[in-house]
Amino acid sequence: MKIEVQEKDEKIIRLIVKDVDVSLMNSLRRIIVSEVPSMSIDEVVVIENSSILQDEIISHRLGLIPLTTDLEGYNLPENCSCASEFGCNLCRVTLTMNSEARDQTQTVYSGELVSENPAVIPVSDKIPIVKLSKGQKLKFEAYARLGKGKKHAKWQPVSMCTYKYYPKIEVPSKECKDCSKCVDICPKRVLGMKGKRVEIKNLLACNLCMDCVDECPKNVPPIKITWEKNAYILSIESTGVLPPEKIIQQTTKILEEQLTELKREIEAIKK
Repeated sequence: MKIEVQEKDEKIIRLIVKDVDVSLMNSLRRIIVSEVPSMSIDEVVVIENSSILQDEIISHRLGLIPLTTDLEGYNLPENCSCASEFGCNLCRVTLTMNSEARDQTQTVYSGELVSENPAVIPVSDKIPIVKLSKGQKLKFEAYARLGKGKKHAKWQPVSMCTYKYYPKIEVPSKECKDCSKCVDICPKRVLGMKGKRVEIKNLLACNLCMDCVDECPKNVPPIKITWEKNAYILSIESTGVLPPEKIIQQTTKILEEQLTELKREIEAIKK
């Protein structure tokens, strides 16, 4: 396997992966979406709520606030030694809020959540929860736990995870006189004109839609769009709960564990 980092920042990573089968790429994508754990509010105890929204609506909004995740510091509830439905300090984080609109209407934001662990806090301070009119209050305790996306989408660590074939484009070597239709039709601006010749400007943006080939007025289009065998572009956008490189590390670890377990079961059947 050959891996090349094409793009990377705090939330996005784009990898070129070569010499692998499509089944592996699909396995990685599925594990990222459904198996990599992250922290999310799972239970809310409302002490006082005089806002216009019901307790259930506020609880639902709280659950969708992404929280920074400490995978080394906490256990999944089903794997915790406490074996309690209420949890303990090894599998649960408490966040509290006590907000009141005293003089005028105010918006309650995620930044007002107070966490008992500074490592588990909202990814953004500017996520609105509810508006309070003058005199209204909101007070509650919320409990965040690790979970997986296969149980609920609020535990998915990514907002986007896709892969596509690595494109391969062949443009005519000769001049293409008085025709730039294939360039103009491309929604990704993959192609461009240099004089009277078509050239490739942004190969990785190609999504293999074939519009440029279909638009060519010639019976046998000189431009050819294909893809490289066993080469893919993997794009991941984290919600901010985990760094994208950490998500990939956890994905490969989980895949290895699953394959080891499968091997063990197969060997047990043979015996």
